[in-house]
Amino acid sequence: MNHGQKVRVLYKTILRLHRGLPEALQELGNTYVKDEFKRHKNCSPTESQKFMSEWAGYAINLAQQLGLRGKPGPIGMIGEDLTEIQLNHFRDEQIAQLYELLQEAKR
Repeated sequence: MNHGQKVRVLYKTILRLHRGLPEALQELGNTYVKDEFKRHKNCSPTESQKFMSEWAGYAINLAQQLGLRGKPGPIGMIGEDLTEIQLNHFRDEQIAQLYELLQEAKR
């Protein structure tokens, strides 16, 4: 499987996993994923490797949280908190995106 095929499989897997989320989160997640994958379409090989690794980790984490039936457990069981160390590695642009996501999720 070439790199483009791997990216497509990961992208489709994430969108499939999002079907198990509540409707509002599914829409928000799908929009964010589509934007991020488009934004990184022509990134360097080093960035691409990191990008794929992070999104694969997200897919694995979400699959575990959703469980076998593809539906989340009790409310509040989807997602995880970011540590201060993780937040310190974010660029200002990423912090702004994170804040926008937080505002959307609260609607």
